Amino acid sequence: MANHVSALKRARQTETRTAVNRANRSRVRTSLRALREALVAGDVKAAQAQFRATVSILDKSVQKGILHDNTASRYKSRLNARLKALATAKV
Repeated sequence: MANHVSALKRARQTETRTAVNRANRSRVRTSLRALREALVAGDVKAAQAQFRATVSILDKSVQKGILHDNTASRYKSRLNARLKALATAKV
């Protein structure tokens, strides 16, 4: 247990940052799950709308340090490929 004032403050800061990081990570995972479910369901319109929202959340997660930029790029590329395949298959 922290005994110094500075160590107590650091412990408080760590708890706050952990909560923020957990919320951001959860937001990313939820958005990815929603997009994948829309792709599996085959709903092109819903998948396109969810893709735009997911890309925005992925970009924000990179800015916040939750994901590496190449990781987000990989997610976006693979999801866009799946969306494109779904859209062309429906035509």
